[in-house]
Amino acid sequence: MIRYDVSESVSTITLDRPDAMNSLTAELKTALLGALRRAAGDPMVRAVLLTGSGRAFCAGQDLREHADNLEAGRGLAGTVREHYNPIVELITTMPKPVVAAVNGVAAGAGASLAFACDLRVASEKAKFAMAFSGIGLVPDSGASWTLQRLVGPGRAAELLLLGEPLDAQRALELGVVTRVVAPDDVLKTAQELAVRLAHGPTKAYAATKRSLAYAATHTLTESLELEAVLQDECAATDDHLGATRSFLAKERPTFHGR
Repeated sequence: MIRYDVSESVSTITLDRPDAMNSLTAELKTALLGALRRAAGDPMVRAVLLTGSGRAFCAGQDLREHADNLEAGRGLAGTVREHYNPIVELITTMPKPVVAAVNGVAAGAGASLAFACDLRVASEKAKFAMAFSGIGLVPDSGASWTLQRLVGPGRAAELLLLGEPLDAQRALELGVVTRVVAPDDVLKTAQELAVRLAHGPTKAYAATKRSLAYAATHTLTESLELEAVLQDECAATDDHLGATRSFLAKERPTFHGR
């Protein structure tokens, strides 16, 4: 259900249930969390690429499995806390950049997974659908947190309450995605972006992710102090020292993630 590959310091994690539009069963969610943990803990991996096989990125929760749980009286079967929450928390806090290659439909929790990534490259045929309200549920998988940070609270409320699909061009206009490219170019473009990040200052990227998350919920004074702390940490890295020397020598820096 998951394909895991590493090349050029990029871990590519592919949701691999194409016949079911990569909808999320308990088994797939467990495998995805395991793959993300593997990437996060591998010092040879300096960026992560998340995508789906076939014509969809991810159609969200597998509703057949969900319906079986409801009929059996198991409700959500604990999947929000057991699966979705740790997956999204790991993506957003991972000390490495995470790029989503949205090759097709991203619906419900599938859209939430894309929103949790740091950058999103979308196919011209991609669609985002916050489908939760359509089946009488509240957004989960971090959508209430990530989406309003991408588009603002007013637009996020509109998208989450109405649940109307968002095509790729509109997603680009609203800032939901980073780039929109031809369908055949999605994976290649996302890979190029991930490789670029993998060859960059990994510790500085990790600090930037931490700084952005902190500043979203803290005062300017608090955020300035964290910036100072993180800048001290980054200034002590080999990458910063090497890049400074390269700048003075008018050479292009080489980063090693240290």
